[in-house]
Amino acid sequence: MRTRTKWLSALAALAATASAVIATAPAQAIGPELLPLTVTNNSGRSEAVHLYVLGTDIRSGRLGYVNQAGAFTPWSPGGNPPTPAPDVSIAGPGQGGTTTLQVPRFISGRVYMSFGEKLKFFLTPDGLVQPAPWAGGDPNSGILFDWSEFTYNDAGLWLNSSQVDMFAVPHAVTVTGASGATKKTGELKSGGRDAVINGIRGQAGWGGSVVSRSDGTVLRVLAPGKAADVGNFDRNYLDPYITEAWDAYAGKTLTVQPFGDRPDVKYFGRTSGATMNFTDSTGKQVASFAKPSTANVWGCDGALQAPNDQVVGPIARTLCAALHRSTLGRIDTQPGGGPADFYQGAITNHYSRLVHQNMVDGKAYGFAFDDVQAQESLVHDGDPRSAGIVLTPFGGAAPASAASGAVSDSSGEVVPNWNFALA
Repeated sequence: MRTRTKWLSALAALAATASAVIATAPAQAIGPELLPLTVTNNSGRSEAVHLYVLGTDIRSGRLGYVNQAGAFTPWSPGGNPPTPAPDVSIAGPGQGGTTTLQVPRFISGRVYMSFGEKLKFFLTPDGLVQPAPWAGGDPNSGILFDWSEFTYNDAGLWLNSSQVDMFAVPHAVTVTGASGATKKTGELKSGGRDAVINGIRGQAGWGGSVVSRSDGTVLRVLAPGKAADVGNFDRNYLDPYITEAWDAYAGKTLTVQPFGDRPDVKYFGRTSGATMNFTDSTGKQVASFAKPSTANVWGCDGALQAPNDQVVGPIARTLCAALHRSTLGRIDTQPGGGPADFYQGAITNHYSRLVHQNMVDGKAYGFAFDDVQAQESLVHDGDPRSAGIVLTPFGGAAPASAASGAVSDSSGEVVPNWNFALA
């Protein structure tokens, strides 16, 4: 069972360190105490929209929810087995309408949006069980929903869409700063949702990632790691490529320059057996990585676990991104290449390839460390005045054959829900 999954993508590290930053060097507050976030519904769908603002107070570590007016309330402890959480949904906008929420400073979390049905959350004595529609028995598996992720503190707002776990509801994210300029990302091209869904269906062996409801609605495309976890995708898919890339550095050197603003910081990797060892510029060994499994690459964990340090973590992030993008073994200075060089070859992360390919600006969070080389769908402003989430048109992907509940294009086993601690 995986707990505390990268539910904030790149924002997780920021949230984890924010309290220390605040304690040691308080910054002057910039932006309003309550930041207006407007959700606009241009989806073209007729169902009611339900919104949720859930997150962590990064000063105390308390996990809770935010109401429409911006008040943060910590969750009360639940039971074992988990007990239903109170309904904290906020009525969202109808087609063509808007709903404005207030986001308080020092919160890092998610804005969920669901169509038709409300989401079900559960509480344990020390945690919150959030929707995990790939998991067995998850009551949210038949609901069309998605989320964006955010952190708001004295350094500004970070807001991103995420496809790390699944691709479901098309939406863009925006932030408007004090100058009045608005930044936007995460917007799909016209017909982009259909193109991703049909592209996955057309990729040999990937069709089981597409999950549909009995009425034919395509609910989501699972990221390859999630699809593999439930048996709908080859668990060893990347193994041949990983071995080829790993073995390439038995005879040549991999140079990792993990910090774009510090090009003088370099680490040098060579493979010995199944281990890649890294030295710094003095020749001192600073890190070693066992050859990762396919699951390690999908999750950027296990052999590629990235601690929040200045050496091992940055190297691990770089390796994981290069393996997702199939540039390791071909490009010997990493991060390396650009979007035109990514996802080459038959064995690659076609899920991330298709999502990026169908974004207006090419940016997406196709895997946990897609922020390497700034490929993520993230907006930031150090002095924000407002933010937005725009639910964009779905298109009309051809439905899969009907069945009861949520079904994949191929069947398989399921995995447990997430559990998030109530600090």
